[in-house]
Amino acid sequence: MAAYTTIDNPELYFNTVVFTGDVVDGDGTYHDQAVTGVGFEPDLLWHKGVTGARPHYIVDSVRGQGGSPTEMKHLSSSATAAETTTNTNGHIKSLDSDGWTAVSGNDSSSRANNSCLNGEKYVGWCWKESADAGFDIVSWTGNGSSQNISHSLSAVPHFMITKNRSATGDWSTYHKFGGGTKTFYLSNTDAIGTTISPWNNTDPTSSVFTVGGGAYTNGDGNSIIGYLWTEKQGYSKFGSYTGNGSATDGIFVYLGFKPAWLLVKQSSAAGEGWYMWDNKRSSSGGANENNRYLIASANNAEGTLGVDCDFLSNGFKHYYSGDASNGSSDTYIYMAFAEAPFVNSEGVPCNAK
Repeated sequence: MAAYTTIDNPELYFNTVVFTGDVVDGDGTYHDQAVTGVGFEPDLLWHKGVTGARPHYIVDSVRGQGGSPTEMKHLSSSATAAETTTNTNGHIKSLDSDGWTAVSGNDSSSRANNSCLNGEKYVGWCWKESADAGFDIVSWTGNGSSQNISHSLSAVPHFMITKNRSATGDWSTYHKFGGGTKTFYLSNTDAIGTTISPWNNTDPTSSVFTVGGGAYTNGDGNSIIGYLWTEKQGYSKFGSYTGNGSATDGIFVYLGFKPAWLLVKQSSAAGEGWYMWDNKRSSSGGANENNRYLIASANNAEGTLGVDCDFLSNGFKHYYSGDASNGSSDTYIYMAFAEAPFVNSEGVPCNAK
């Protein structure tokens, strides 16, 4: 009989690091700040200020570095801007063997606000590119028509986030819930939409995904980046659920693992952003519920009231009645990664909450 999971230690492929900015020397000069503790060299870093209203920074090993001085090419999930290496208020300099290096900016009035401001908290969510863990990064040049793009998952992608690096435009987002006929936009609060443009009305396969003629995923001559995931039992899951509108006994969603990170988006209506929780920022007051959330489509600082989510040994449960995550009869999509599988490869259950 096959093992329940092939990934007993999810932190080999996904990990979250929370750190406090510290780039100013005692004499007032600035230095780079090395952030460590990831456990591997990340191929994808999603970086966000926690205590300040800061933009999301997304950098990766495929796009790499550029500009002068040399720094990571970055995009932001909370913006539609093209890729840039402009470093005004702090940036990411490099991806390192156990984390990354944050660097102050060149604006003396707010040099490090976005990456490592002294005394301010930041979070970095890190993924290692690996077919074993179901994650691939793909870059391609658009042709303005339609084309098949090869990937290396050796399995059908269940979640894809793509961005035109060369031009302003939304992040086209594929989820298996909608398939190739529908799309979300990570950078806004729209409900799921029906359009053939991003995915050419075509579901992905175990070797390729298809993009149509639209500028967001296939602008003629433009450079496009895509982050692709497929489910791995006990490690990752990309599903949907219907809210029950109860703050005292909210909807429970089975994952088959204790989550380390969760992204949720209302799919049935517009207006709510992409809510994010993780197991490192945790909750306030010692409760199990995670009431510290960030929003992928907004620059807001960490929210701490209302939208509570309990991370359990085999899934998550909401303690919130609103549209953000558990509106009555509203539908939602989610993306989740594990802290620990519910049952490891030896058949041993992991600990409860």
